[in-house]
Amino acid sequence: MADQPTLRRPELPPRPADLPGHDDPAARRRAQEARDALVRGVSSIGAMRDAVRAASRALPALAEVARVRRPTAAAFLARAAQGLPFVMTGIVDRWPLSALTPQVLREQYGAVPVRARIGDYVNTAFARDRAMRDMAMADYLGLVTGEGELPPYVGNLELRELNRLCHWPGYFAKMGPPRFWIGPARTVTPLHCDFDDNIFAQVWGSKRIFLVPPHHDAFLYTREANPVLFGSPVDPEAPDFARFPLARQASMIECIVGPGDMLYVPAGWYHQVRALGFSLSANRWARAMPLALHGTAALLRPAAPPG
Repeated sequence: MADQPTLRRPELPPRPADLPGHDDPAARRRAQEARDALVRGVSSIGAMRDAVRAASRALPALAEVARVRRPTAAAFLARAAQGLPFVMTGIVDRWPLSALTPQVLREQYGAVPVRARIGDYVNTAFARDRAMRDMAMADYLGLVTGEGELPPYVGNLELRELNRLCHWPGYFAKMGPPRFWIGPARTVTPLHCDFDDNIFAQVWGSKRIFLVPPHHDAFLYTREANPVLFGSPVDPEAPDFARFPLARQASMIECIVGPGDMLYVPAGWYHQVRALGFSLSANRWARAMPLALHGTAALLRPAAPPG
């Protein structure tokens, strides 16, 4: 029998609160916005956000999320340009990762380091110093939590060992690295939006996702976490209209993604994600002008002068 490859144990990236510039939030924000604009090829992240909200005002009301089977790149781009979320099938269930089991994950990748969100990570979701715990994958999978507490959640983490088992479709010319999300039932990412187009792959288990169009942010009491990420304290599953009365006006669409589903979330759409059972998901964000803006010339970053 051939020798099994030795897994190299990579180092986890530094936590956000440990990065340089933590003591100067305004300077850090300006620098990040400049980098974000450069990466996406736009002159201004603020103008891009405004354009996304303006485009969403022309969208039809969404009663349910459409499902399509394995679209070609051309079909995906045409549908995504409409600015509405949709589910794709026939992609994720072909990945080698989908054929694995939690037991295999523990046995073959138990030494891989992971970082879990712990404590009340819903109300501290967008804080740079929120509580985290670093551990091995096997230790995380062996954790047991009480009925009333939030289970620790491995989220938004690069895991190259698992990504080798994924075959991402080439729908975007430029994408960020794959991010993985692993956790039992009740793990949750609270309501937020990213101003990047997003493809979200559900590998194991099912998740309940609530979606809210970008221009309804006026009803969500939003707060900026960074130039391309905004959070909301509104819980679509149990909205507190006494605290957040405007939330009654927000259009919230529920979508269940199951094993093998891939959800396209257009830039600026708010979404809340909750695991209904033990779940493994992965996603990638585009790094370009959102497709719903159709390459708006006024937003394009001017070309650098020669020389």
